[in-house]
Amino acid sequence: MPPKPLMPIADIPTTTLFDQAGIRKLIRQRHEMEQLTAITGLDVQARWITGYKDVRDDEFWVRGHIPGTPMLPGVLMCEAGAQLASVYSYEAGVALPDEFIAFAGMDQVRFRGIVRPGQRLWLVGSTEKNQRRRMNFMVQGIVDDQIVYEARILGLTMAVEAVAGS
Repeated sequence: MPPKPLMPIADIPTTTLFDQAGIRKLIRQRHEMEQLTAITGLDVQARWITGYKDVRDDEFWVRGHIPGTPMLPGVLMCEAGAQLASVYSYEAGVALPDEFIAFAGMDQVRFRGIVRPGQRLWLVGSTEKNQRRRMNFMVQGIVDDQIVYEARILGLTMAVEAVAGS
């Protein structure tokens, strides 16, 4: 049985609120680990966020993740969802600018389709409540009006110095 969409697919906003430069002001992932192209919708009161990842044919995984038939690795879909949730968390005050949101776990992960270079992976995330220092998000990935993955993503905030090393 297909999962219920977190938001009607036709209602996903398509206008860019944050491009990659705007996303970089909020989260710290860079280079190959940047998994978001844009944020298209954000409502802190209703506790949801939308965005997308344009899957390119020059990404680091394409050559080796099933040569001749590249498929976006599930772990990168989940990372994109975690980054989406992180953007929301900074905007909602769950995390402060001098904090890093650490990936704490995932539950209820299901992969339901394949994502290939040239496709746009739409992401929809929602949380039941805003809780300072904790992130608990349900995220769905959508390609061509089909949910291709879903996961509950958990995160905790940490001081940047704690992850910076000595």
